[in-house]
Formats: sequence, C-alpha cells, structure tokens
Amino acid sequence: MTTAQLGGRRGLILAGVLLAAGMVLPWIVYPVFALDLICFGLFAVSLDLLLGFAGLLSFGHALFWGGAGYAAALAIAHYHAPFVLAVAAGVVYALILAAVVGFVSVRRQGIYFAMITLAIAQIQFFFAFQFINLTGGENGIQITNRGWFFGYPIENDIPYYYLTLAIVALGVWFAVRVVRSPFGVVLGAMRENERRAISLGYDTNRFKLGMFVMSGALAGLAGSLFAIGNRLCGLDAVAWQTSGKVVMMTVLGGIGTIFGPIIGAGFFESLEYFVSKTAIGDKTNIVLGTVFAIVILGARRGIVGEILAFAVRRER
Repeated sequence: MTTAQLGGRRGLILAGVLLAAGMVLPWIVYPVFALDLICFGLFAVSLDLLLGFAGLLSFGHALFWGGAGYAAALAIAHYHAPFVLAVAAGVVYALILAAVVGFVSVRRQGIYFAMITLAIAQIQFFFAFQFINLTGGENGIQITNRGWFFGYPIENDIPYYYLTLAIVALGVWFAVRVVRSPFGVVLGAMRENERRAISLGYDTNRFKLGMFVMSGALAGLAGSLFAIGNRLCGLDAVAWQTSGKVVMMTVLGGIGTIFGPIIGAGFFESLEYFVSKTAIGDKTNIVLGTVFAIVILGARRGIVGEILAFAVRRER
C-alpha cells in the first residue's frame, strides 16, 4: 500500500472495516482477549512504522512495549497514579528510552541494527528479572484497580475496552499521518535509495532517529494499555519472544501497509489462543510456525499486501 492509498478509498475502507470490527469485538469474544487483540495491533503498527517505512528491523521492540508496561504498572501499584498519568508515565519512559537506544543504533544497518536492539532489550529483561523489590521478578507487578478516567470508572472490562479502542484508533491515525507527511515521504525515499537521499542533502540518521522515537512511543502506549487492562506486567512483556512475535504479526499482515499489521496481530493472537484450547494445544508453536511459513511462501507481501496487489492488478 502506498502512502497515497493509505489516505485514499482503499485506506478509508480498511480503516472503516477495522473500526467496525473493533466496535463489536468484545461482544463476540471475551473482552480482555479483545483488548489484547487491539493492543497488539497498535504494537504491530509501531513496528511497521520502523520496518515498513524506515527499513529498520528491530528484534528488541519489546523493550518499549514491556518497559512502558512496567512503568505504568509501577505508577499505579506503588504510587496510586490515576489512569492518565500511568499511561503518560509509560509513554514518556518508552520515548526517552527510544531516543537513547535510537541514538546508539540508527547509525548501523541490517543485522547490526537488529542485534543492537535485541542486546539492549535483553539488558532490560535482566534488570526486570533481578530487581525483585521493584519489578516483582518472575511474579511481575499486579494492579488491583484501574482507577478512573476523568471521573468515569473504567474498572469494568467493557468501558476500559472502548476507551482503549479510542486511544488505539488515535494511535493508528497518527501513524497514517506520519507516513503521509513530507517526513514520511523522505523516509520512503531513504528506504529505496539512502545514498541518493544523502546526496540530496538529507541527514538520514536524523530521520531514522525521529521515526525510531515515534515507533517506540507508540509501542509504549500499546504496552501501557495492555498492562493496565490485564492488571499485570510480567517478564514475558520484556522477553525476546515478544519482540519476535510482533515481527511475525507485521510480516503476516503486510509490511508497509499500516492496517495490515493490525490484521496480522489479530490473526496471530487468535490462532495462538484458540489452538491452545484444542487437543493439540501443546503443539501451538508448531502450528503457528507452519501457518507463518505457508503465508510467507504463498503471500510474500502479507495478507493485506497481497489483497491490495490483487485489487490493483484487476483495475489495470
């Protein structure tokens, strides 16, 4: 999907379908599971900003998702912060961390960039595991009360879900605005031919850093909402497996499509959840790996990417 298509008829149709699906989702499945789907959707969008539009593959994106989750959970559990301040604490933590990590890593490319992000993410995992008095270690941080949103109670799962859906929709809108802006156009040119962009006078590292920070902040927003919604933030939030999971979601949905990773996240999480409830639940990872391989071999652009490519071919 091109940046023009994101704001065109196809983009509007996809956005409308996804929003309508999100509105009815908690009445079809368990509300907390529905919450997980939309939070992981925003998480996948944050990675797509980095991978699909800046050409940077992060193997440590759980650094921001889980780190922000811990920050938000700590703000509520230890300091009794209201919902808005707790989410803000998570986003600010992720934003600052992304600025520092991005400054160190964006000067590298390819596997070197990916390994740096993975290494720093593992350092955070080590701290979360060791500082038991602060993070709870293997038990994590539990939240007993979600609090209020400007006087409106959000302890019930349904009101909290719709509040999260509104925030996630704003996050996706922000991502679309970024990639359709002049900033996003420059990033697209850099992805296609970075040397040419440099020759035109663009400071490519500065643009990469800007996108890295925005991607980390969106991942932090998703992680904060997820942790508060589940009333828990544990080691799995900062584990490397979570970073690998969001890469798979993004690839399944379609890199560089924004809306594709949302569908990829829903498909991946649903498959993992429902297969684990069947007789072959102990082989869930085998099933996920097989489905991922089949989709990648049969639809190299991802689910949404292939659908859009087919629509363009039919029009031509």
